[in-house]
Amino acid sequence: MATLAGVGRAPVAPGTVASAVVAVALWLAQPAPLARLVALVLVVAVGTWASHEAEPVIGGKDPGAIVVDEVAGMMLAVAAAPLTPGALAAGFLLFRLFDVVKPFPANTLQRVRGGAGVMLDDLVAGLYALLGVALLRMMAWV
Repeated sequence: MATLAGVGRAPVAPGTVASAVVAVALWLAQPAPLARLVALVLVVAVGTWASHEAEPVIGGKDPGAIVVDEVAGMMLAVAAAPLTPGALAAGFLLFRLFDVVKPFPANTLQRVRGGAGVMLDDLVAGLYALLGVALLRMMAWV
């Protein structure tokens, strides 16, 4: 679960690969807003547990192979947007930007131990991306 069925083992940029997989899955499935919210809550809850369990097995603090945090962050990035190609692309690009740059408080939340520490910084990046997508939608750019 923590590696998204092995997606986290991608040889290059596993977090980006996982985020892209989520964007494509959302576009193909087109889940209803309530289903998206329920799925996000479940991913955060199960992902926190799975990350906590996987960290010592995989080794290190927030190893790159754990990508369930990117799943949650990407889902949050487009939680309030229609699942159009433009909104998904904007959510993907903004989420990846904020996940890499880690603006406050994401940079400090990385220090939290265990599964919560794995998940929290990506949820902050997802929240910033959500706000960015909302702004782009208000400007009618996506």
